Amino acid sequence: MNTDSTVLKHSATQRRSIDVDAVRKQFPVLSREVKGHPLVYFDNAATTQKPAEVIHGLINYYSHTNANIHRGIHTLAEEATAAYEATRHLVMQFLNASSIEEIIFTRGVTESINLVAYSWGRQQIKAGDEIIISTMEHHSNIVPWQILCEEKGAVLKVIPINDAGELLLEEYEKLLSPKTRLVSIVHVSNALGTVNPVKQVIEMAHKNGALVLIDGAQSAAHIPIDVQDLDADFYTFSGHKIYGPTGIGVLYGKKAILENMPPFQGGGEMIREVRFEKTTYNDLPYKFEAGTPNIADTVALRDAIHFIQHYGKENIAAWEDELLLYATDKLQAIPGLKIIGEAKEKISLVSFVIDGIHPQDIGIMLDNRGIAVRTGHHCTQPLMNRFGIPGTIRASFAIYNTKEEIDSMMAALENAIRKLS
Repeated sequence: MNTDSTVLKHSATQRRSIDVDAVRKQFPVLSREVKGHPLVYFDNAATTQKPAEVIHGLINYYSHTNANIHRGIHTLAEEATAAYEATRHLVMQFLNASSIEEIIFTRGVTESINLVAYSWGRQQIKAGDEIIISTMEHHSNIVPWQILCEEKGAVLKVIPINDAGELLLEEYEKLLSPKTRLVSIVHVSNALGTVNPVKQVIEMAHKNGALVLIDGAQSAAHIPIDVQDLDADFYTFSGHKIYGPTGIGVLYGKKAILENMPPFQGGGEMIREVRFEKTTYNDLPYKFEAGTPNIADTVALRDAIHFIQHYGKENIAAWEDELLLYATDKLQAIPGLKIIGEAKEKISLVSFVIDGIHPQDIGIMLDNRGIAVRTGHHCTQPLMNRFGIPGTIRASFAIYNTKEEIDSMMAALENAIRKLS
């Protein structure tokens, strides 16, 4: 990995220092032990831990406000509706969307992508059309498009990457054609940590008349997002990867596009009037939110966003960059260890393999010392095939992690290598 200043996006002089010890006290789970050792949680790319304010937000909702929303006229229903819609307003600001009508609540990124594939895709894609994704996509940004292409007779094309795990933009440009209808690409790779130049990707697609969906699952917690500046047609993220609850996600879509899309599901709230002869649909964003939504987790998502805003993404990212560089330097000193993904622009995630040792064996040995990492293909099997490996060991860092925890991982890793070699 290139560890020069191009990787550090935020220098120590530019950021407000974070009191990590004070941050850690806000996360109850970090005080527990695993197998007799203090928990070291380095699986943040899979899901982040939850601060007390998010946990209390859930408890408070169920303790004091629990009611179904939107149509009730009693006090609890009105309070629950206000709290639910307050989160939508905050998400609009978080993404710098132009309207609350552009903010659709889903269960997460996977459902958001499927919503676009099912609704926009089945309406717009026809035989011979082309959809472009990249080699580093998560399965949730591959399979929905494969299903759509098989159904419609469309063609799925894949942007290749270099050995550092970076998009080959010149090859992307060659893939674009008048037949390209959609480009769907990850903002940050969950397996490599690569930060893709999505604004350039979007500009190139738009010049060819194609729409663009950005999978922001790994970027929303680390990188300031401005959907208007990016000019993204769709952008999506999951709450549980930004210190919020599981089961709540967001799909942003440009209003004009969403208005022309048919509903994703049928049922309560997405209707304006139902007759046996014909049903008319509700306005945005409710047209895409059928049935009783995940109210409590949506309300608590607001607390997660407030948590990030309190510290500031730039300050959080600066500390995480520092952790990434520290871990990378330590890992590079281990004989037989190879880092997979050495892009110049990365977030706080490092994937690696060790000669002659299966990643799962390392994961088990680290867990025996209370250290949680992720091993396997990380739902990116085509990417692993590109590098000719079955999977990696992935350590991913968050605001509450420390260099001392990295030192603990290194000691456990060296011990595991000695025993397994």
